[in-house]
Amino acid sequence: MDITSFLLYCFIVTFTPGPTNIVILSIVHNYGPNKAIEYTYGATIAFGLLLGISAILNAALLTVIPKVLIGMKLIGTIYMLYLAYQIFKMNSSNSTDYKTGTFISGFLMQFLNPKVVIFTLTVIPSFVLPNYTDTFAVTISVIVITIIGLLGFVSWVLFGTFLKKLLQKHSRIVNLIMAVGMVYATLMIWI
Repeated sequence: MDITSFLLYCFIVTFTPGPTNIVILSIVHNYGPNKAIEYTYGATIAFGLLLGISAILNAALLTVIPKVLIGMKLIGTIYMLYLAYQIFKMNSSNSTDYKTGTFISGFLMQFLNPKVVIFTLTVIPSFVLPNYTDTFAVTISVIVITIIGLLGFVSWVLFGTFLKKLLQKHSRIVNLIMAVGMVYATLMIWI
């Protein structure tokens, strides 16, 4: 296995803006880093679970992938547009509503996030299974990828925490930019 390509792929996908990272930044901005960390824990556990499911069921999924991906795209698109709307209308001055920044919302988001689903369906069969098929090697790969994902999520929490005052000073424009970013990420699924 080309470790450099594998790691580069994992880092690029997990650290670049996507639905989960945009939501994390929005939660830090509106509710603070503690709520974002709670959301991050849920997102990380689901990310690892999806990787494990991909590793275990990869052969079976190959026969139904087109149908699964189309359904995930539709569900994911609706959910991501809903998130974009929620981000746009957020008001940090009355941040008593914590529904977005929960462990459960972070966990569930991963199953509806096409970027994560497509990544988890491709990374294992593209990089790991052609070179390693024993359970130990595949398990270690899933753990390593999950840790990389956690690092990506936490980097967005830190980014939002360090820039929180600036982000809050320009709250409306920040929410607009994040909502537009979410809509853009949604459109990129279909292009």
